[in-house]
Amino acid sequence: MTRVLLSLAVLAVFALCLYGMWHGWRARARRQAGALPDFPRPPAEPGSARLETTGVYVGTTIGDDWQDRVAVGDIGHRAEATLRLTERGVLVERTGAGAMWIPLEDVVGARTARGLAGKVMSADGLLVVRWRREGQTFDTGFRGDDKDVYEQWVRVLGGKV
Repeated sequence: MTRVLLSLAVLAVFALCLYGMWHGWRARARRQAGALPDFPRPPAEPGSARLETTGVYVGTTIGDDWQDRVAVGDIGHRAEATLRLTERGVLVERTGAGAMWIPLEDVVGARTARGLAGKVMSADGLLVVRWRREGQTFDTGFRGDDKDVYEQWVRVLGGKV
């Protein structure tokens, strides 16, 4: 009987932890929804791809805080993705989530980084695109299947960050 009660207590604590994480994520999303600008919608015709790579969309963070993940909508969800640079902007086509669009005029630059939004890799394991929207700075992280293309992305996007 003691084991059953102990097992139920551990299960209850685990469920309480899950509820707390879910509640915290929802509270963050509500808080950010009022403070962040609307994210741009992908255009019907984004243009032809100048650069393209596949991998995983890691997330988007606010400003210089690599841990302050954007939770609004489905922007905070990791997903397999294709990253495309067109003459009009950067398109992140995510599997199981909406496409994300960064207009070229909003792009500040790109860099490689070790971590972003709770994802930590080896040195230069992530490609990070920095962009600004209505005065707010964002970093969008992408872990490519082929990390050799990061140098091209950084060079083409200016490498200003």
